[in-house]
Parts: sequence; C-alpha cells; structure tokens
Amino acid sequence: MIRLNKKVETWAIPKRGYFSEKLSPGVNWGHDLTLTLLLIFIHFCNINCMIIPEYPEFLAISEEMRPEMYPSLNLIRDGISEFTFSNLFLFRHTYNYRVSRISGSTLVISGERNGLRFFEFPCGVPSREHIDDLFRSHDYLKNLSETNTLKYRIELEQWGYEAVEDRDNFDYLYLREDLAKLEGKDYHKKRNLVNAFINSYTYEEKPMTEDNVSDAFGILDGWRDAKGFEGDYRAAHEALELFKRLSMRGSVYYVDGKPAGWVLGESLAKGRMFAVHFEKALDEYKGIYQFMNQAFAMALPRYYLHVNREQDLGDPGLRQAKMTYRPSGFVKKYKILKASPEAASSHRET
Repeated sequence: MIRLNKKVETWAIPKRGYFSEKLSPGVNWGHDLTLTLLLIFIHFCNINCMIIPEYPEFLAISEEMRPEMYPSLNLIRDGISEFTFSNLFLFRHTYNYRVSRISGSTLVISGERNGLRFFEFPCGVPSREHIDDLFRSHDYLKNLSETNTLKYRIELEQWGYEAVEDRDNFDYLYLREDLAKLEGKDYHKKRNLVNAFINSYTYEEKPMTEDNVSDAFGILDGWRDAKGFEGDYRAAHEALELFKRLSMRGSVYYVDGKPAGWVLGESLAKGRMFAVHFEKALDEYKGIYQFMNQAFAMALPRYYLHVNREQDLGDPGLRQAKMTYRPSGFVKKYKILKASPEAASSHRET
C-alpha cells in the first residue's frame, strides 16, 4: 500500500528490498524510473481526477462517475432500489438527475418530477446548513432511508422539517425462496398460471449475454408496440446496451423457440438482496410474467435472501399485483417537508 507522509512530503512505501527507501516527488530520479512515475501518477489521480464537484456545484450524472459513486452506494444497508449507480444513471433523463458531494458526509442527488424539484442523500445526512440551503432551491427531500429517518427525525423536526412516509415509493421485498417455490394456499393462483404456461408451451431460460441481448431488444420493441406508450423504454434500452459495463445480470426467456421475455437487475444492500429493475415480456403468452418471476428467483444464487421488486408509484393495479405475491416486508422511504408554522413551533417547544 502506498501512503502519503504529509509531515515530510514524501511517499513512504512498505520496506521491501531497494524499494524501501523514500522517494522524493519528482526530485530523486536515481531510483527505478517506472515506479517513481507510477507513484506520481497515482498521487495526482487521487487528488485531481474527481469528477463529481463539491457542493454547491452539481453536474449531470455520467458513466464516468461510476468509480466514484459505486463503492459508497454499494455499502448502503437499507436496500433502496433507486440508490444504485445503474438506476440513477439509467433514469437520469427521466428525473434530470444531477450530482454533487459533501466531503465526509454524502452524495447529493438533485432531480425534478411533475414540476417539483427534490434532492436526495443516499449515504448519510449532512449538516443543518446544507439542508437549509438545499431547501432554498428544492421543494422536498426524497427517499430518506428508514435508518436515517429514525436517526435524525428529532433533529429535523427541531430544525423546522417533518418526515412523512412515502408509501407510493416503498420497495416491495420478497423472500427469494417464497418466489422460487410458490408454496401454500396464498400462491395457489400463481401456481395455476405457471403450470398452465408450462403445459401450454415449450420454454427455455438463458442467462443474458452479449450473444443473446439482441433478442431482448426485439422483445422490448414488441412490448412498447403492444402497450402503445414509451414507459421506461429509454432506460430499459440503455440498460440492455450497457448491462455488462454496469455489472447487471439477467435472463432471456424463449417460448416455442422464439424470444418472449427478459429480466434484468443487480445486487444491492451489500449483496443481501437482488433488485429487479426491468421485466419485459410479450403478453401473447399467457402466464409468462408469473413464469419469469418464479424462474428468475429459482436461478438466483441462494445467498440472495430477498428480492426487491421496487415500488408501485401509487398505481392501484400495480399495488394489487405486487401485494398478491405476499411481500415479506418493505424498504420504507420518507419525504422530508418544510413543517407548517404551527408544527414547527410545537417541535421547538418540545
């Protein structure tokens, strides 16, 4: 490991042979030239190659930011489906995402939806000064995790804010084993649909690869044509283009030898759960969504305890469909709003 010794302004490296001597930056070229240049390169890369600007500056999210964002996002324990680099990047146009960073605290995500501006703290909660400043240019704080809400709720209320459950954005959590087995009377209808599918068609499941991703593109186009609207087509199309680079994994499903559906997602919550970001199929095959749901859960490694199937966004039909799979729990998210004068006064008094 190379470490910067700030007291003497030299790079100190572990003692090992003639490399145990201290290298003076750019002065003593009597040592191995290649190693010296490498040390200088690493040092200046660490200092000068940060793409994400320091708050209050923001930049549009780009793929080049992944090395800076991925490590922190991957360590988030709550398992919020939006807080992966892939999700933020792929939906950057939908929400006009921009990113900043507060050193020693958190990333800051700024976005827009339905004429309102919101901001997000994926990795922690910064100082009151930062929060007050962000509220001057945004309408609300979105997707604050349950962990951080419980930790900072009293302080936020004392500062004149209130935390509100955002039920429409709760992620649905399912035990992977429940989805894979569909056991018990609660899953009776699901099993019937899957069995009817299996008895009606010949089928095949293949891991998504660069060799068969073209089949997934065709399915996506067919899905859009059948629905008659764009939906998340743009994000799904780019996900297929970049799934390897974004470390996403998925499967492609074939019915009677023809491409019929696909699923794509990624690991989150330190590898404890798997988030399904995209699931597309051709509706002409009855029961195909129920079949893919079970088949994909069966194919996932057993170390994934939960499958995160994201939120219902307040859509009644989607909420009903998700509830019929009997979620084992939810990843709760909260909105932080400016409290009414009466509520703010009450919180200050207590």
